[in-house]
Amino acid sequence: MKSTLRAGLSGGLLALAVCAALHAPPSLAAREAQAILKETCQGCHTPQADGALSRISQQRKTPEGWLMSIARMQVMHSLQISDDDRRALVKYLADTQGLAPSETDGVRYALERRLNTVEKFDEQTSQMCGRCHSGARVALQRRPAQEWERLVNFHLGQWPSLEYQALARDRDWFDLARKDMVPLLAKRYPLDNPAWKKWLDSAPKAQALAGDWSFSGHAPGKGELAGIMSVTADAGDSFKVSVKGQYADGSPFNGEGSAILYSGYEWRGNVNIDGVSMRQVFAAQGSALQGRMFEAEHDERGLDFVAAKQGSSRLLAAQPGYLKAGTETEVTLIGSGLTGKPSFGDGVQVLEVIEQSPERIKVKLKAAANARPGLRNITVGALKGPTLSVYSKIAAVKVVPEFSVARIGEGGGSTPKVQGRFDAEAWGKGADGKPYRIGVFPAQWKVEAFDDRARDDEDVKFAGTMQADAGVFMPGDAGPNPARKMSTNNAGNLKVIAAVDDAGKSLSGEGHLIVTVQRWNNPPIP
Repeated sequence: MKSTLRAGLSGGLLALAVCAALHAPPSLAAREAQAILKETCQGCHTPQADGALSRISQQRKTPEGWLMSIARMQVMHSLQISDDDRRALVKYLADTQGLAPSETDGVRYALERRLNTVEKFDEQTSQMCGRCHSGARVALQRRPAQEWERLVNFHLGQWPSLEYQALARDRDWFDLARKDMVPLLAKRYPLDNPAWKKWLDSAPKAQALAGDWSFSGHAPGKGELAGIMSVTADAGDSFKVSVKGQYADGSPFNGEGSAILYSGYEWRGNVNIDGVSMRQVFAAQGSALQGRMFEAEHDERGLDFVAAKQGSSRLLAAQPGYLKAGTETEVTLIGSGLTGKPSFGDGVQVLEVIEQSPERIKVKLKAAANARPGLRNITVGALKGPTLSVYSKIAAVKVVPEFSVARIGEGGGSTPKVQGRFDAEAWGKGADGKPYRIGVFPAQWKVEAFDDRARDDEDVKFAGTMQADAGVFMPGDAGPNPARKMSTNNAGNLKVIAAVDDAGKSLSGEGHLIVTVQRWNNPPIP
């Protein structure tokens, strides 16, 4: 049974490739997406009732998911399509067969390129799907049971050795995939979900996002930043974007670019910031934007981003978000519609309002010497927002991310290095003895061998260097290294150590860094 199915799959894939080559025109000018679907895709995807196309109409995906599907048709099946037409198709399919905001909740880390996220799926999903790609890739698409089964068949047809790889050869992978995983996935990620239909009916028009946005951000290795992002509506659901801001240390964060909105809320932007090309992956809902910005060529170099549209009322952030008992400091509140008197809770006194505008309030604060350690709710008039951490001493330091991967690169090759970037989080103990997060603190950084094997292999010497004052790890060059045993490459297994000073007392935290080989395959969804 399996052998017959595998042979049929191989023949079917070959026929599909030939079909694409015969029926896809060499190039098409950008035009209505439905016409593109008919002329470019209908040669292989057969028409169905109500204008549907086989396979295509039985799926819902993110913009990145649809882009990957079309790219796979190009790479594997010789589809010929122009860049403009591909963009038009991704836009149309994401708008009409996308995911509702609630359906991407919890797995947006994959879209935002948070590649050091440790996923938490059930064991069966992790072993059957997550050993080759992220579980998020599965969770960011919707299909009926028949389409999930076809996806299983596609995997086995495209990668016949799949059953003989780790976590597959020790079980009847194909039967488990068909009999156990297909029903599970169809129930967990169904094509028909009232949330998507409800979102289509209620999604705001893209033009509602035009205007000025007050934003706050944090970049590991660099610190906090804030500013204004101006958005001007362009043709269709696209925008022109201008960013003007600065980091807490005074360095600029300015630039311009463009953006487009998919599915009524999926904001994707390309912005040149101070000469560096950066991408924006945000979720836009109402008067709020939230997500991540990262360098186009180095997605590990990025920042968390949250913004509120001017004209709305929202308190976004306090920079810095902590204050030591018995001391004074300046704190800046970032938001929109900030009117009224700021308050920081018991034991915290506002000594002076240094400056105040609807987007920014800078105050001088003092915490009483006997101020109770813990979190205080910050309010501005009727607005409630983030918390202020009041502490008397630091109880512990955590390295964030706790587990990270960096990658060797360059060394005469074209594959770039992937850095490791870390923050040192200080934690305190409240009056109830429970731990609470104080905030990100300056630290002194270093790496050590993670275990005896790493020590024997001198991984600290070869794997790369840690920037002592910023928590940025630069891995070594790619390629064989004659100075290492057996001329192996510069991979390594390292312990990341952050030391934070608290009134003359040094506290340290540890993380784990794997320095591994180049990232050869880097799809939009990992």
